Amino acid sequence: MTAPLDPGHPLDDPVGTALRGPHAHFAERRGRVLRYPAAVAPWVALPPDPGPADWADAAALSGPGGAVTITAFREPPPEDWEITFHAEGVQLVDDGVDAGPLPEAVRLGPADVPEMLGLVARTRPGPFEPRTVELGTYLGVRRDGVLVAMAGERMRPPGWSEISAVCTDESVRGQGLGGGLVRAVAHEIRQRGDTPFLHAAAANTGAVRLYESLGFALRRRTAFLAALVPDGATAPAPGERAGTATAAR
Repeated sequence: MTAPLDPGHPLDDPVGTALRGPHAHFAERRGRVLRYPAAVAPWVALPPDPGPADWADAAALSGPGGAVTITAFREPPPEDWEITFHAEGVQLVDDGVDAGPLPEAVRLGPADVPEMLGLVARTRPGPFEPRTVELGTYLGVRRDGVLVAMAGERMRPPGWSEISAVCTDESVRGQGLGGGLVRAVAHEIRQRGDTPFLHAAAANTGAVRLYESLGFALRRRTAFLAALVPDGATAPAPGERAGTATAAR
């Protein structure tokens, strides 16, 4: 089943709407460009019609050689930017998820970050940085004291919360821990009145089938892109475009 599209929906630009809304305290801004601090998440929000000044602002926020990572991107970067990653993706939304707690799940926090980063390195669920845990609730499962599965929250557009970093160590795959943690995080999200959603690589058909079996429905197809800021990229001089401001947490 495919969920109906709503023009102007906050999930059309989940990074931008999150950073202008519930995650505004994380926002770094220059002109019309917003981004999370690099230690929190790699995502950058560009306007729907980015021009040279916007790409220059994105370059100034990230610095020479820095990565600009975009979800739901519409326009390719300037020709002198090196594209390092491009993948088709899907965005799925809660369409009747049987959400509920997972009894063996424990809450994870800053003290657990080294273990979380180790699990991410083994399973590669997608971007996860040293401060990503600050974005919302993270739940994990330990076996014999070792963190073997986790899931948590990332972007939070108004009224919505993204489930992310869903990963299970190879030693415990097939035991339903991934699905159980997704349902548990979805339960946490609903408890505060938000609606769960998530992203997945379109090519990861196994993950997409799992999410659909849990009660998520395809809302839209999207794409993810990462590009490196070229050494010579600079921001326009003051007065070349209006509305420039920088705010950091």
